[in-house]
Amino acid sequence: MKYSVTSVLLPDLDMAETCQLLQELGYDGLELRVRYTRPDLVGKGYTYWGEHKTGLSPANLAQKASNVARMVADHGLELVAIASNLRADEYDEIERLADGVARLGKVPIRLGAPRGFDRTAAYRELYGEAVEAYSRAIEILRPYGLRALIEIHGGTIMVSASLAHRIAANFSPREMGVIYDVNNMAKDGYETGRIGMELLGDYLQHCHAGGWRPVAGGRRADGALEWAWEGCDLADSIIDIPLFLSDLKAVGYQGFISIEDFRQIPHEDKLRPQIAFLRGLA
Repeated sequence: MKYSVTSVLLPDLDMAETCQLLQELGYDGLELRVRYTRPDLVGKGYTYWGEHKTGLSPANLAQKASNVARMVADHGLELVAIASNLRADEYDEIERLADGVARLGKVPIRLGAPRGFDRTAAYRELYGEAVEAYSRAIEILRPYGLRALIEIHGGTIMVSASLAHRIAANFSPREMGVIYDVNNMAKDGYETGRIGMELLGDYLQHCHAGGWRPVAGGRRADGALEWAWEGCDLADSIIDIPLFLSDLKAVGYQGFISIEDFRQIPHEDKLRPQIAFLRGLA
């Protein structure tokens, strides 16, 4: 098993600082954030979802790719995925991003569905829209030799392995893979891990891991208890992480597990315990 970190977690570090930190902590790879900054977050400082010191976007990646590739290689890391936030129907931006990513190698690109699920549109409508958009996106990526990744994620039409498989099964695993996101499934879309992994088969191409646990809140006016969620170490997650790794091994997974942990604590205090825990389970 190999371990990486998404640079979404490291907004205040440049590429050299990012690679140096991961090398020092013993990680094997880097999942690279390449996104535009939301206009309302410009000038608000370095934050997970706002500006990043690396400053990588679909518009400038082609220009910066050689320097990025060199720094990743110089630190003994592997570039494992592109953490974009493009929708599958943003075709011009996908073309722009693919041109830059192709200069880094055959690195798969995360693409979201055109719309999420918010109970205002029916699942069947959203599903058909998503399959059409991914079909066109894959046509754009194909000449570059790049794959699309879809992520199991709350608020989408792929909150579980089986729902992600329903989309991915329209395409070849050579052109689309699924990110099995155990932290997202803690809150929404949980399925027995081994079943979902076996169903995904060759579509299981990347994993995200972070600790989550529920916290009881107050009671609503209707008497129902409200629950909130908080991040925690993997060892303290409501999801059985040792079983998660055991199931991955059982289905023959040999890819990366990428840490996603959005707690507001120092980088090393966050990332060192996670890699130690995971390697201790290997």
